Amino acid sequence: MSYTLPPSHPGQVIGLLGGSFDPPHAGHLHISREALKRFGLDRLWWLVSPGNPLKDHGPAPLERRMAAARALVDHPRIDITDFEAQAGTRYTAQTLRALRRARPGVRFVWLMGADNLAQFHLWQDWREILDTVPVGVLARPGQRISARMSPAARAYGHARLAARQCQRLGLCDAPAWCFVNVPMMAISSTRLRRDGAWGEVPQK
Repeated sequence: MSYTLPPSHPGQVIGLLGGSFDPPHAGHLHISREALKRFGLDRLWWLVSPGNPLKDHGPAPLERRMAAARALVDHPRIDITDFEAQAGTRYTAQTLRALRRARPGVRFVWLMGADNLAQFHLWQDWREILDTVPVGVLARPGQRISARMSPAARAYGHARLAARQCQRLGLCDAPAWCFVNVPMMAISSTRLRRDGAWGEVPQK
């Protein structure tokens, strides 16, 4: 199947930052720049998802979130894609399978926050994710303990790279993951929606 994807070529190391981006904000851009530097990535793609299976309420329309992301991003190595909508995938493991088929030879790195690592064992096929792509975890100082003690971190403790080796992550064969502390911005999509900066907040 043919997809519309950002430019890439075999051998490139491309970080994948998935999420609803509802709305995208400066914090997303900040951690993307940090990931490019810390993990030695050639490029980074924002995977703007149709929806989050772990959330009860759907996000704003995909077209609106894509347009907002494109308007925000000002970095030459960060691209925006709606690949999940194109491929019809709902879960990260499915998305990664489809991406590897679509772009053989590209070395993908899955990126996530420490809060996601803490609950990673609840994701569908989470072991497959760790077994097939390197994972870069970005955390604000102080989040290390809960993430380090999570079921996923304990189960894959043998595959963890020291933070000083983070530049090697994209060239490692899975399973491999690395946890780095980065300064974070005090901004979140949830807060922006609550404060009315992104239109109406869904009612529970």
